Amino acid sequence: MSFVDLYSSGTHRRNLAHFAAIATLAAVDGEVNPEEKELLDRFANKLDITEEEYKEVMKSENKYPINPPTGSEDRLERLYDLFRIIFADHFIEDQERILITKYAIGLGYKSEAAEVIIKKSIEIFSGRIAFEDYVYLLKK
Repeated sequence: MSFVDLYSSGTHRRNLAHFAAIATLAAVDGEVNPEEKELLDRFANKLDITEEEYKEVMKSENKYPINPPTGSEDRLERLYDLFRIIFADHFIEDQERILITKYAIGLGYKSEAAEVIIKKSIEIFSGRIAFEDYVYLLKK
């Protein structure tokens, strides 16, 4: 097995874990409604989840916990991964924002901190950052 194969499978496993956690969050209030299903379908497509994996994750007896990392940088990396996926189409929808906020809370952020991080991340990913932040990021 080549190095590329190892990296791809590791990336895919991480994508599958992200998808499973998001699916669990979508189903936390009971059944997955049509809007959530549509969103999960888009996430599955963006994360390269196979139909077989999708069906397995969506089984009612499967509940995949979010396994939050202990380090703050690792938690931010998980959010960053999801923001990259969400912003692949350069737009975030309301349902996506709701799910990523739940995901941030599941990672261990308090709801107020999650809101701040989500708001700032949306500004960064949508290109609406302040000039001072732009300069800071360039000089870093």
